[in-house]
Amino acid sequence: MITALVVAGVAALAAFTIFGEIQAQRTMGLLGLDIAVGALSCALVPVLLRWPVACALALSVLAAVSPAATPAATAAALVVAQRRPFPTAVEVAGAGIAMHAVQGLWRPAGGLSFVWWLALMIAAYAALLGWGALTQARRALMASLRERARRAEAEQGRRVAEARVSERTRIAREMHDVLAHRLSLVATYAGALEYRPDSPPEQLALAAGVVRDGVRQALIELREVIGVLRDGETTDDDESGQRPQPVLADIPRLVEESHHAGEQVVLDGRTPDTTVVPAVAGRAAYRVVQEGLTNARKHAAGQPVHVVLAGEPGTELVIDIHNPLSRDAPARPSVPGSGTGLIGLTERVHLAGGRLDHETTATGEFHLHARLPWLG
Repeated sequence: MITALVVAGVAALAAFTIFGEIQAQRTMGLLGLDIAVGALSCALVPVLLRWPVACALALSVLAAVSPAATPAATAAALVVAQRRPFPTAVEVAGAGIAMHAVQGLWRPAGGLSFVWWLALMIAAYAALLGWGALTQARRALMASLRERARRAEAEQGRRVAEARVSERTRIAREMHDVLAHRLSLVATYAGALEYRPDSPPEQLALAAGVVRDGVRQALIELREVIGVLRDGETTDDDESGQRPQPVLADIPRLVEESHHAGEQVVLDGRTPDTTVVPAVAGRAAYRVVQEGLTNARKHAAGQPVHVVLAGEPGTELVIDIHNPLSRDAPARPSVPGSGTGLIGLTERVHLAGGRLDHETTATGEFHLHARLPWLG
């Protein structure tokens, strides 16, 4: 459709040019030549988009023969300037100016000297070159903007995907800690059932009920972990991303659970005011205590665990956990671990802006010490 309109426009301009030559009585018996050249130039226009340089040169040669080819030749110069490198467009424009100079010599325009005719052609081709260069620059700018938009969209998608993976990993780490703590409690109660079969029926029933509830809760939490780690899949009742996060005020409840499991835990009475501890520091402190109690339950069953919390606003929140590692401690079934709990805990404390140290002292005690910033 566009090609047909261009051909029609060039044909109309060629016809007006021939009519002007007739009116000015400058045909000199060359009317047939002008008509033939005009028709041939119109016939070359449809193939101009495929071979622009060759067609432009051919039309320039025709322009040297007859003014009827001038509209097509100038249109071809514009197409070359829009679609080819600037040096090539300059060469084609130079050929067009030279051929029009030949036309001006043997078929001078009425009312214009040759010098003015040549200056007019140079100005016209210079304008066509500028127009074509501007079109190419605009086209390159639009392509650059589209590419930048595409990259920005891809980058945004990548950031969203990374954020989702990071969030799923964070939630899974939180739930892993909870699950490990829960299973260690279940293992402790199961050990009591195994090694004290002579306990009163009421106590056996109570311990069995605790094991049942612990296993059920562990299964629920395990399902949540698996759901979180799936790509884009969640269960209908899975609100792990919205679940309440533990804080420093939940540590007494954590210690109470360990007491019910038969673990000897002493929580220092100098516990700081939990209402003013920042959420990040409180959550990290809770995980430190949870990991410390879980490790003590696994590797030092039956040994007393001392938990000390201290600090005040503007200084640091200090968590100190220590328990003896006695070789003659009563044997109890333990929950196998991944061996990376302290590594993950160190990373968690580091991300909260704190520091975590752990060691086995010469006196046979395991010591876990953490410091977290407490900005008042």
